Amino acid sequence: MTEDKKASKNFIEEIIEDDLKNGLHKGKIHTRFPPEPNGYLHIGHAKAICLNFGIAQTYNGKTNLRFDDTNPLTEDTSYVDAIKKDVKWLGFEWANECYASDYFSQLYEFAQKLISNDLAFIDESSVDEIAEQKGTPTSSGKESPFRNRPKEESLQLFEDMKNGKVEDGDMVLRAKIDMESPNMHMRDPVIYRVKKATHHRTGDDWCIYPMYDFAHGQSDSIEGITHSLCSLEFIHHRPLYDWFIENLGIFPSKQTEFARLNVSYMITSKRKLLKLVQEGLVDNWDDPRMSTISGMRRRGYPAAAIRTFCDKVGIAKRENLIDIALLESCVRDELNKTATRAMAVLDPIKVVITNFPQDKTEILSAVDNPEEENSKSHDMPFSREIFIEKGDFMVDPPKKFFRLGPDRSVRLKNAYIITCESYELDENGEVKEVRCIYHQNSKSGSDTSGIKAKGTLHWVSINHAFYADVEEYDRLFTEEVPDGHEDKEFLEFFNENSKITLKDVPMEPFLKDAKPGDQYQFMRKGYFVCDQESSENRKVFNKTVGLRDTWAKKQKKN
Repeated sequence: MTEDKKASKNFIEEIIEDDLKNGLHKGKIHTRFPPEPNGYLHIGHAKAICLNFGIAQTYNGKTNLRFDDTNPLTEDTSYVDAIKKDVKWLGFEWANECYASDYFSQLYEFAQKLISNDLAFIDESSVDEIAEQKGTPTSSGKESPFRNRPKEESLQLFEDMKNGKVEDGDMVLRAKIDMESPNMHMRDPVIYRVKKATHHRTGDDWCIYPMYDFAHGQSDSIEGITHSLCSLEFIHHRPLYDWFIENLGIFPSKQTEFARLNVSYMITSKRKLLKLVQEGLVDNWDDPRMSTISGMRRRGYPAAAIRTFCDKVGIAKRENLIDIALLESCVRDELNKTATRAMAVLDPIKVVITNFPQDKTEILSAVDNPEEENSKSHDMPFSREIFIEKGDFMVDPPKKFFRLGPDRSVRLKNAYIITCESYELDENGEVKEVRCIYHQNSKSGSDTSGIKAKGTLHWVSINHAFYADVEEYDRLFTEEVPDGHEDKEFLEFFNENSKITLKDVPMEPFLKDAKPGDQYQFMRKGYFVCDQESSENRKVFNKTVGLRDTWAKKQKKN
């Protein structure tokens, strides 16, 4: 292995290589991705997915997909299905599909063991009393009056909780650790509570459920997870994670933390994403403006681009904010290689080519993707009347306006050079029609006209146009860090203009055959995807990203 290769490894890979060198876990690497099925996955989860599955692939290991389903009030099978779909779409396959609920009986036995060893007790204090007992980060806590109750009594009460004899909130099971610990998580944490609610998998079999800190580490241990990779917010949970493993004498999974993914103009809080849905500010979890994986998929972000983005961001030990322009650049680079080129006129104005016969249609040819070797082509009809963008014509254009104006010439993409002879205004003084001539010997690929046309315009034949709706999307928030203000609610930065619908947009006729998920570069406009709700009768194209790469320009300057 070269020194450069060693230097390129992130700190987690260095930890794993040291573990392998020392013979830990007999050279086996087993990771897991453990989402709670209480919402849809977002861009932050994409990083965790790529890390856990990527590490396992690098070291010939395997990865479990485990659902942390310990809260029946917020979890649902629909979220389970959505999560599985997202992970597969990103390009990963899990070795085992697991659920924390698979281990409820075993976790119950672990809890009984702690009670029997005088390391846990049943507490009848209220939520507020427990909070007061814990003290503050700068002052010690005080022990619960129930802390020293006989373990036999705690065992019986714990069984009563399990058998439904105790109501919600009346009792909890707490670990007996250290009420003077500087780490608040170690001050006799609650590890079981009563919740008389139907679980999406176990139904009404259980009415007590383990807390995250108790279920998570023990589930890792049960599955033989060698490296439990968590985001930085769990760093203070690690001593508790290790305490349970040590005192239960179970498989020693190892927790390591990394910086979570924060992207500008995005939020990744499930609670806040849910609020956007509930208040009708977005259509659903898969709204193309959302930071959810399903939303990005619907917007047309390729899975390969998200994987590339996560790779470029890398694995860090400190939190930082990633510029959304990097994500958009990765999307743009991927689509440039794969998207079919097409022409659509989003804000049309009519152009009449006066010297082109009225009843004539010429079939031209356009390459689907010039970036692909041996790319296919599609037919493109050309006729007397066409649409161009309204902004591509000016009555009195400035000197460096290389588009169409009186007595000016431009090239029509894959077609001919045209020269403007006149124009017509409507009652409001707006240009409603432009009249041009075309130069027959200026056809693209065989131009002998000698005419210099600096500008090239996209266009669509009016008689052959296919009409569809276009959804143009902008960033969902106007603030770079919308949830980073203590004195302001994140919704105050909601971008009211983040979605603009364009009706009856004229497009090349071959686009009528577009299928949901098909991706295109609308020339000079950006990348678009045929929406999943499109039908044969009505098609909708979502704007994925524009053509301008601000990230690439920033890197050149640097």
